[in-house]
Amino acid sequence: MRIDPAGRLVQPTLTVVEAGDQDAADWQRYVQAHPQATFFHRWEWRALMAEVWRHRPVFLIARRGPDICGVLPLAHMKTRLFGSQLISLPFCVYGGPLTDDAQALQALDDHAAAEAQRCGAGHLEYRNREPRHTDWPGTDLYVTFRKAISADDEENLKAIPRKQRAMVRKGIANGLSAAIEDADAFYPIYADNVHRHGTPGMPRRWFRALQSAFGDDCNVMVVRDAAGHPLSAVMSFWQDEVALPYYAGDHESARGLAANDFKYWRLMSHAAQRGCRVYDFGRSKVGTGPYDFKRNWGFEPQPLAYEYRLISRSDVPQNNPNNPKYRLMIDTWRKLPRPLVNWLGPHIVRGLG
Repeated sequence: MRIDPAGRLVQPTLTVVEAGDQDAADWQRYVQAHPQATFFHRWEWRALMAEVWRHRPVFLIARRGPDICGVLPLAHMKTRLFGSQLISLPFCVYGGPLTDDAQALQALDDHAAAEAQRCGAGHLEYRNREPRHTDWPGTDLYVTFRKAISADDEENLKAIPRKQRAMVRKGIANGLSAAIEDADAFYPIYADNVHRHGTPGMPRRWFRALQSAFGDDCNVMVVRDAAGHPLSAVMSFWQDEVALPYYAGDHESARGLAANDFKYWRLMSHAAQRGCRVYDFGRSKVGTGPYDFKRNWGFEPQPLAYEYRLISRSDVPQNNPNNPKYRLMIDTWRKLPRPLVNWLGPHIVRGLG
C-alpha cells in the first residue's frame, strides 16, 4: 500500500505475467501456504511438462506490487491427434488457479484466455477440485475420493467395510510383502496393466523424471508374493499430510492373491507412518471398475469441478475411453505386441494429458 497526496491508501497495481526461473522460490512459498493448493500446483511440473512431453508451460503469476496474490500453472498441448489445448494441468487430476481474491482470479482468467487465443487453443481447461466458474461449461465424468485416516493401523483397518477388509486379510494370509522400490521396478507392472486394458501408457522416462523431480515426495511401493515375484505396484505423491496413490498396475495373477487390496492397505499404513491424515484415492470416472473399487473401501465420491472456457471449440472435449468412438481403438490396442505399444503409446498419450 502507498498513500496518495490526499492521504488516501492506494492499492498497488495488479499485474499478471508469465513466471520465469526467478519466480520459482516465491511460487513455491505461495503454493505451500495456500489452503487450496494441491501437489499439482508445485513448480516442478513446469520443467516436467517441457522436458518430458515437449509441451510449452505457461505458469502465470499475479502480483500486487511485489506480493503474489495468485498463480495459475498451465501448459499448451498441441498434437495432430487431439489439436491445441491450454490446460491446468496436463497429466494432473487437480489444478486450476490459486488466488487470494476475486480480482486476482479474474486477472488470471483474462490472461489465460488471451494466451489461449494467441496460441490457437480450442479451449482453456481448469481441473479444479472446487467450482470457480459456475457459468463455464463443465463435465460430470470425474469424481475424486478422499478420506481422513488415523495414526493407528487397527483403526484404519476397522474403518474398511467388512468384505473389503476380508480381501486385505486374504492378502496378508497369502504371505504377500510390500516394500519401497523405484520407477524401474514399477514400470514393467504398469506397462503390462495398461496394455491389457487397451490404453496407451506413459514412457519409463516419465516415472524416472517424477522421482527425480520430487525426491522423497514421490515413491513406489511394490507388492511381491511369498517367492518374491512382483505382483502389484503403485507410485504415490506426498504433500504435507496428504497421501495420493497416483499410478498403479497389477499382473493378471494379482487378483487371485488379493495383491491389489493388500497394496492399498500397506500404502495406507505407510501413509500413517509418514504422518499423513488424508488418504486421497484419486480420480475415477463415474460408473467404472476403479470407481466401484474405491467405494467398496468406504470412500465416498466427491465431484470434480472441471471447467472449460471454449475458444474456437463449440463443445467440451471428450478425449477419454468412455467415448464410443475410441472403442475399436481400445480393442485393437490390446491385440498389438508389447514392444510396439511401449514405443507407440507415449506418442499417443502425449496429446491426451
